[in-house]
Amino acid sequence: MAESGHCVEALPLLRKAVHQVTDREQKKHIGLVGLNCAMSHNAPFDALEFLGVLERDFGRDPEVLYTAVHALSDLSLRASQDLVREAPFSYQVHLLNAEALETQGKTNEAAAEYRKILEMDPLLPGIHARLGRVLLSGQPSPEAVAEAKKDFEAELEIDPKNATAEYILGELAKDENDLPTAIQHYTRATKLDNGFAEAYLGLGSALVDSKQFADAIPPLETYEKLAPDSPTGHYELAVAYNGVGRREDANREAALQRETAKVLEQLKRRVAEGLERINPPQ
Repeated sequence: MAESGHCVEALPLLRKAVHQVTDREQKKHIGLVGLNCAMSHNAPFDALEFLGVLERDFGRDPEVLYTAVHALSDLSLRASQDLVREAPFSYQVHLLNAEALETQGKTNEAAAEYRKILEMDPLLPGIHARLGRVLLSGQPSPEAVAEAKKDFEAELEIDPKNATAEYILGELAKDENDLPTAIQHYTRATKLDNGFAEAYLGLGSALVDSKQFADAIPPLETYEKLAPDSPTGHYELAVAYNGVGRREDANREAALQRETAKVLEQLKRRVAEGLERINPPQ
């Protein structure tokens, strides 16, 4: 029925069958046909149901993944059109515009959209942080950095639990060589989010730069557990171990730094070669 153009009648049967069929090839075929029917007949909730089954049972299948990319893109476009139609003057429309402009690299226009949102509601969580992030993109001027810093500070006044804002303020303080302030921000970021790997690295490296080697070891060891393949983490930990006289541990971390750096360079080379094969130079 679906393949002969009778999708409306077929969809209820396909929805039932995709959960009952046990043969994998048949299930995949039903899922793909059902997804196509749902997308072509404006049935987004049915489409999501088929997508869920396909991604759960065939999550590594290239045909399924390719189809999912297009389906999700179409669903996203439809939802954005619904938003613009139903609430054209809402802050969410400006937020959607800002996100689209960011992906296009139009940071000045994106910043303007975020500022419009703040004019509508200056206490809306997350917007100051988004504006600050845009201001820091590329090669920001000293004025843009200063404005971004104020935005991240404003974000923390609205949302004191924003670990990312704390982390970026730590980065800005470190760039200014204000290590005590950087350490404070990094420390708060790790307490707000104990899985925030980069915050542990920032804290550890700031403590190393401050010659507080013993204090640097715990956050750097945590970072190493969260990101064991990071050459930077092994390097900073080697310096911290050496600073407290743990020569054997320092040598081990130095060896790991060299090994992970080599592996990372090999991976970058393979990716570059793969991209060159896909897009050969003209």
